[in-house]
Amino acid sequence: MSSSQMRQTRDMTSGDVLQNILVFAIPLFISNFFQQCYNICDTMIASHNLGQNALAAIGLTGTIVSLVIGFANGMNRGFSMLIARAFGARNHEEMKTVIAGTVLLNLCIAAVFTVLALLFTEPVLKLMRTPDEIYPEALEYTRIVLGGVAATLFYNMLAGLLQAVGNSRVPLYFLVFSCAINIMMDLIFVKVFHIGVAGIALATVLAQAISGFLCLLHISKNYRFLLPGREHFSYDRRLIAELLSTGFSMGLMNSIFSIGSVILQGAINSLGTAIIAAHTAARRVVMIANMPLASISGANATFASQNYGAGNMGRIREGIRKSFLLSFIWAAAFGLILLLFAEDIIYALVGSRDEVIMENALMNLRINMVFFFPLGMLLTLRTSLQGIGHKILPLISSSFELIFKIIAAFLLVPKWGYFGASIAEPLTWLICMIFMLVSFIKVMKKENVKI
Repeated sequence: MSSSQMRQTRDMTSGDVLQNILVFAIPLFISNFFQQCYNICDTMIASHNLGQNALAAIGLTGTIVSLVIGFANGMNRGFSMLIARAFGARNHEEMKTVIAGTVLLNLCIAAVFTVLALLFTEPVLKLMRTPDEIYPEALEYTRIVLGGVAATLFYNMLAGLLQAVGNSRVPLYFLVFSCAINIMMDLIFVKVFHIGVAGIALATVLAQAISGFLCLLHISKNYRFLLPGREHFSYDRRLIAELLSTGFSMGLMNSIFSIGSVILQGAINSLGTAIIAAHTAARRVVMIANMPLASISGANATFASQNYGAGNMGRIREGIRKSFLLSFIWAAAFGLILLLFAEDIIYALVGSRDEVIMENALMNLRINMVFFFPLGMLLTLRTSLQGIGHKILPLISSSFELIFKIIAAFLLVPKWGYFGASIAEPLTWLICMIFMLVSFIKVMKKENVKI
């Protein structure tokens, strides 16, 4: 690798720990924000131009989309951890072999998930008790977004390559551009061509494809050391097994969480369209609040993976402490923002001050904001354990989330209504965080690292 190419990467095995994590996390946060802008723009344009039913249809299908795309993107995050580990160990030949395996597995994942998503969308929507008045729009939106899952995979795979070698800026630049394209196409499809939620879904898929294509062009021109040769595509059973086990553990963790959300959403759907709209608005705000926490934990994942490859366990422990500090600062800041501006934020998303929608969305947000810091700790601990090769414990904590959401769907929601749904996730975050903290302390003691 040339010196000019090295300058475009970030070696996180040396230098100030907090600076390494923060400099990497900031572009990652902005990337996550603009990626969420796809959903936020869909919500706002639908609510202001297509009405409450369109908003509810898009919000209701969000859990299904998260289930499919979350699994696929979780696998890519697992793949990128192995790339980062090889980069940290300065084994560039192994890194290219891992990248080659990542490309092949993504092609398989895209084909399988596209077929499965299109086949099972309709029965899943029926199983979720989707109200009749929004069913056609929900089905149309979901089929288009999931039919284009290859575009999302394409971008996330290439962004993961760059992030694995410490560059979180370049994916951001292309994502910002594609987000602007998404908004423009949303408005054109809805206001000019009048194709409703189908236009919003199509704009999302096309924008993801554009960001992925731009990322590929940049890598081909400036990061040729990441491009594997023909010899790197040879079958390696050990490598494929490692990629699949790491990728599946990350993907399953996301899927288990999303399955619980689908079940919980099904219970919420029985409460009526107004509650669905309130939940959609509240979820969008919570997703925004979670983005910095996810970005900090994502930066820590690359930090832990590179340092594990280099054998620097002490730096991994310090990285977790700094990530906790950053998570606490953000949780306090966003809690203050919600206290001051929650009503205005909900109105911007929903386009209505309907009393039922506003009251329930505010209740959800006020409960959630108390638990943002435990959520930040949970995400950081999960990525740290995954970064150092411990895949089972994060899966167990995700299984706890699934169990608690099932309990909420069948016991809390029927008894307490939307309040029962609102307390389900925050309590789950707290319980899972305690489990992961105890687990991490035990792992570090086995590694002979002082806590």
